[in-house]
Amino acid sequence: MLHVLLHMARHDGPMTSEVVARMLGTNPVVVRRTMAGLRKAGYVRSEKGHGGGWSIAMDLTKVSLLDVHRAVGGPRIFAIGSEHPNPDCAVEKIVNEAVEGAMREAEALLISRLGEVSLAELAKRFDMRCAGAIEARAPKQT
Repeated sequence: MLHVLLHMARHDGPMTSEVVARMLGTNPVVVRRTMAGLRKAGYVRSEKGHGGGWSIAMDLTKVSLLDVHRAVGGPRIFAIGSEHPNPDCAVEKIVNEAVEGAMREAEALLISRLGEVSLAELAKRFDMRCAGAIEARAPKQT
């Protein structure tokens, strides 16, 4: 969704779910379901009908990567472990004990870092990279 939000921020006019789905290689229904969380958080808005679609509804400087993560329903950063835990399995207990602390520390660090980066910062990096690519393609003047 970060990818989508940055494209939307630099796109003139709304983007349909179909366009976003093609960009992500997924189904428009998945896009609408995911965008619903962003709409509920006030980050995007949608308009129905001809010329409608999704558009940015927030100030990029006020939204962090962590905000977006939370808006799309991501309560956990990492999902490692048994899908069907067995409390009687000694091996599972030992493995969980070995990785739980490291996972908590890694998740805390990642959450902290995501909270420090705004969408505006990513948009600025994107703009700079695009400007650099244009300069690299420009003919050299002598």
